[in-house]
Amino acid sequence: MTQIPHISRAIPDRLESPLATALKSWEMLLIVVAIAIFIANSLASPYFLNPWSLSDATFNFTEKAIIALAMAMVIISGEIDLSVASIIALASTAMGFALQFGADAPTLAAIGILVGIACGAFNGLLVSGLGLPSIVVTIGTMSLFRGISYIVLGDQAFRGYPRDFAWFGQGYVWWVVSFEIVLFLALAIVFYVLLHRTNFGRAVFAIGNNPLAAQFSGIRIRRVKFVLFVLTGLTAGIASVLLTARLGSTRPSIASGWELEIVTMVVLGGVSILGGSGSIAGVVIAAFIMGLVTFGLGLLNVPGIVMSIFVGVMLIVVIALPVVARRLRERRAV
Repeated sequence: MTQIPHISRAIPDRLESPLATALKSWEMLLIVVAIAIFIANSLASPYFLNPWSLSDATFNFTEKAIIALAMAMVIISGEIDLSVASIIALASTAMGFALQFGADAPTLAAIGILVGIACGAFNGLLVSGLGLPSIVVTIGTMSLFRGISYIVLGDQAFRGYPRDFAWFGQGYVWWVVSFEIVLFLALAIVFYVLLHRTNFGRAVFAIGNNPLAAQFSGIRIRRVKFVLFVLTGLTAGIASVLLTARLGSTRPSIASGWELEIVTMVVLGGVSILGGSGSIAGVVIAAFIMGLVTFGLGLLNVPGIVMSIFVGVMLIVVIALPVVARRLRERRAV
């Protein structure tokens, strides 16, 4: 009787444990960067480690980060929405206009959110219904929405929001824990489940990777993209409520330039600008990093224009890094 020889099989390198994969992930790198920035800020300013200072730091990014959660899904699908800051301006203008007729806090919040949803639906109809490029559509609506705010307000501002409305942007749930940070973390969980644990999220990844294959797989691409733009409008509406309540006034220039910071936050979080890959966890960590950076620079009295330059450089770097890394791998392969 012949004995079957034992054949040993080498385990491929790609079959790694979940822990090893996590340690090599972009999210782990972001965590290391966040820790380094936290330590640097604590050494640079004696006021940084004060609990109330750390609480104030969250106001630097929570409103933008809420929009970044939805923006991440839009970019993963291969689209982009550059009108989010203008949606905030229009929603805030609508709330200020309603304030003149005596609207109470819940009504004001509802108006801001509904206007955001309506703007997102308008973008979604143009992109998914007419098949127009999202970057062209949202550049157009960016001017349209903010232009309406300037027509309504001009050089004026709406003020006099009720005190209970101000709680949305200035209130604390417990001690130094603000309502904004609690809302952001709750929405982060919702978007994490939506993107990574549902069929809708899998459809978003499929569309971003290969729209043609996704269509032949039975995915309703137009419907998915419409919902994604509605979600960005929803989060922009929520952010408008928080920002208006925190500032206590409405101006047509509100949230100017936020588009760049939100896209930077998303790309820094590991979402491919070309679509098809990314995670909500990375976006959340990136939001904290940008909040720590801007707050740390603020404690050092760094001018706002320098912060804008820093954000622009960061965006270029995080977009260029994957391209440079891929080209280096191709050269080594040759």
